[in-house]
Amino acid sequence: MSAQVEFTAEELLADHPVTEPLMAGGVRCHGGYDEDGTYVSPRTLHRVPAITAWQEHHRKAFGTDVIDVPLATWPVHFPNEAQARFLIGAGVPEPLLATLTRIGTVEGLGAAIRGLDPGDAQRWFDEDIRGTAIAHLGTGLFEAHGRDEAGWEAEAGHRDMWFAARDIAFEGATAKIDVNAMLERMGFGGNRSGVDVVRLLPDDVDIDLEMTAGFMVRVLLIEVQAFHTFAWAESWLSDPDLVAGDGAAADLVACIRKDETPHVGYLSTALTEMRDRTWIGTSGRKHAGTDMIGRLWAKALATSLGPGRDQTRAAVRAEIEHWCNKRPNGADIIAEFDSLATPDEEVAVP
Repeated sequence: MSAQVEFTAEELLADHPVTEPLMAGGVRCHGGYDEDGTYVSPRTLHRVPAITAWQEHHRKAFGTDVIDVPLATWPVHFPNEAQARFLIGAGVPEPLLATLTRIGTVEGLGAAIRGLDPGDAQRWFDEDIRGTAIAHLGTGLFEAHGRDEAGWEAEAGHRDMWFAARDIAFEGATAKIDVNAMLERMGFGGNRSGVDVVRLLPDDVDIDLEMTAGFMVRVLLIEVQAFHTFAWAESWLSDPDLVAGDGAAADLVACIRKDETPHVGYLSTALTEMRDRTWIGTSGRKHAGTDMIGRLWAKALATSLGPGRDQTRAAVRAEIEHWCNKRPNGADIIAEFDSLATPDEEVAVP
């Protein structure tokens, strides 16, 4: 019997039953633990089986596999683990608090994906989209993703889970820091609503399709790259000799990592489905999906590995220097920090 490939929004948003809720710093988070004590991600009762079924359905229909993005595409996290440990040991934990705050803030911004509304996406494609991830983007998938990131109703999501991990590890040290000023320094102040509207695709491709597919590509690349961040954070947050919480902060990050896996799954599946279909322009002209997704992918990946990475690294570097320079031996701390750089990450210090 063929696996189910059609789902309602209610099914894609449904939770597994849990015997114990996930709590962090007294806050009820999404997900929970089953009777065996295993963490169960939210909204995955049908969402995970659905992704598997859509992928198999696509392989049978098109004979191609799902897009895979190797984590090795991106370099390790900056600062690397040795540098993070050094900063804490040197009595300069603030840059790490800043990084965890930035990550949580970015997670919260990721909830914007809930605002995408493809409507009847069949108008965009020549081939049938029934029984695909594409057909379910606006009926559960985008909404589930957004709820995972920013929380839903009384349950906290990834944004607040990262903040909780930060506060557990550093025992609420952010209470002594101007968090808004810190975010401003790291590029989260002012107007961030501007969107690059330069068209990459033919003019007769519906702008809503280009914006939706382009946003999905960018989010997928961010989600995959984030697994470097999970490994980095889990390692030093689990060290009871380095931070507080007896590993509770690292456990929270592990839960977030598990939650993110369905995001990578549905995004890569839907983008694969778009790649292998024929796109119909508003003029009636047809375009190869391989070309359309290829253009969006090339631009997003180049930005992720180039300007986007450089901008993030510069913001983190500036925050490190900001706090180190507040110490009498700041220059020495920075010099030692730089000596621990990953070889292919070494850059000239301004």
